[in-house]
Amino acid sequence: MKSTVPYRIDRLPWTRFHWLVVLALGTAWVLDGLEIQMAATIGSVLEDKETLNLTTTQVGMTASVYLLGEVIGALWFGRLADRLGRRKLFLYTLGLYLLFNGLSGFAWDFWSFLALRFVAGMGIGGEYAAVNSAIDELIPARYRGRVDIAVNGSYWFGAAIGAAAQLLLLNPDILPKDIGWRISLLVGPFIGLAIWQLRKHIPESPRWLLTHGQPEEAARIVDEMEKGVPPEQLPKLEPHHEIEVRPAPPVTYRQIARVMLKQYRTRSILGFTMMVTQSFLYNAIFFTYALVLANFFGVEDKNIAYYFFPFAIGNFLGAVVLGPFFDTWGRRPMIAGTYIGSAVLLAISGYLFYIDALTAVTQTILWCIIFFFASAGASSAYLTVSEIFPLELRSQAIAFFFAISQFFGGVIAPTVFGSLVGEGEDRGPLFYGYLFGAALMAVGGIVAAVIGVNAERKSLEDIASPLSMVGRSAEPPPQHEVVVPR
Repeated sequence: MKSTVPYRIDRLPWTRFHWLVVLALGTAWVLDGLEIQMAATIGSVLEDKETLNLTTTQVGMTASVYLLGEVIGALWFGRLADRLGRRKLFLYTLGLYLLFNGLSGFAWDFWSFLALRFVAGMGIGGEYAAVNSAIDELIPARYRGRVDIAVNGSYWFGAAIGAAAQLLLLNPDILPKDIGWRISLLVGPFIGLAIWQLRKHIPESPRWLLTHGQPEEAARIVDEMEKGVPPEQLPKLEPHHEIEVRPAPPVTYRQIARVMLKQYRTRSILGFTMMVTQSFLYNAIFFTYALVLANFFGVEDKNIAYYFFPFAIGNFLGAVVLGPFFDTWGRRPMIAGTYIGSAVLLAISGYLFYIDALTAVTQTILWCIIFFFASAGASSAYLTVSEIFPLELRSQAIAFFFAISQFFGGVIAPTVFGSLVGEGEDRGPLFYGYLFGAALMAVGGIVAAVIGVNAERKSLEDIASPLSMVGRSAEPPPQHEVVVPR
């Protein structure tokens, strides 16, 4: 069957429909940021005898199990999103998160809390794969980079919301200890419930429908997207904008391995390097943020949230402000620049920390500047792995690289850097840890500069041909090819 559906999507100007997509689907990262911040903050509260009376080890396990749930959820629901469709999965995964995160607030002991947090994590993990795929396939090519980066960066907006909410909810002078932490776990579901209604108005990805034997429905959805757009704003479609696809059965694990390890081996190396390096740096800094402020600068626990706010806002602004340049200046120079730039700044700030030239305030200011750039770079890693592989395995590719990055970033990095912080007596080990993290980011930037994909303003089908496409080479297209109608 022949169709111009992909290029009709890419030629659209920005409309109210695209704002709906961003608002309804982009909240996945807001919720995740909120949840991670909540988990990091309520840990000490859950150790209190008036609450669940957990040990320090058990508190650490709750965070690890939540992250494990994200990984398993991403892998499981990522495969289902490629088989069953984006829409079914982003509705289901949000529902799963809403239900089980809300139930977490009613946990009665350690094991019930652990189980409920695991399933809630699965819901958020599934969101990463299904939602990233849907956004990429619904947003016009010339806006895709900035939208993806801003949406991924909204994680930090959620973290800021979480910190603000817990300043009130975890204040024992306002709410009893065993009530405040439970209510705080309902903040995310409260936001998610409002978003649930918006998601019902988001259609299935026309691209997914086209490659799964439903060209009429795909065309009907695009017809709806074009309503209200003046004809003069729609560039003329050319013959080469028509593609032909042949519906095929769901991809097998063997096909996925062949595509990622043979056909697109270089792109897999790119995705692995970008995801692991940014994840290691981010989790190393984020999960030891409070420890560094407390152990080296003497900041009291109750005041740490005030230092977190500018850090979170700096991260969010970096993704929003720098995102458009990934579409105009291009992926490779911007990815290399943000990765290497943040690496250099981290090395400098690490040295200033080592010679004890910083205060808690100046250290936070430097972190804000560093992660203004690193945030855009980290978000571009998710953008990269979501657009450089064929449609039939897009969600699974996102899930695969997300799982790898969570292992290195969520498991290894906090443990290593936590041991480097120690009791705050020696700055040397942490300084060398910062240098190591900076070196990793620099490697990620260099790799992106050398083997990165010039995906800016290109249709997804020209970046990586669908496996079901007829008459198109299976090899990656030339780097200079730009065929999206402007």
